[in-house]
Amino acid sequence: MAIDPQFEQNRELEGQEHGVDVWGPTDPPEELGIRGTHVAVDFDICIADGACLEDCPVDVFEWVDTPDHPESEIKVNPTNEDQCIDCMLCVDVCPVDAIDVDPGRAGRT
Repeated sequence: MAIDPQFEQNRELEGQEHGVDVWGPTDPPEELGIRGTHVAVDFDICIADGACLEDCPVDVFEWVDTPDHPESEIKVNPTNEDQCIDCMLCVDVCPVDAIDVDPGRAGRT
């Protein structure tokens, strides 16, 4: 199952963690929600293969620890989403469709 591109309407903003918005529901360690707004990563389906982190030309992503999550114990957090140039490489390389980039979404700088 891919990230919900309508998460802003379908989920509630729960706050921030590691400098990015967190969209619920969350119930750690199993349910971590979506992180980011302009560049959004569904932490619940991210398998942390690192392709997005390697391919991003402007270093939007950083590793964060997610201990005991069933998919992986690290995730790629869009910590620097304000640097995103909307090239969509991260979206294209994600093997589980856990990333969505939308330049029109709220929070775009």
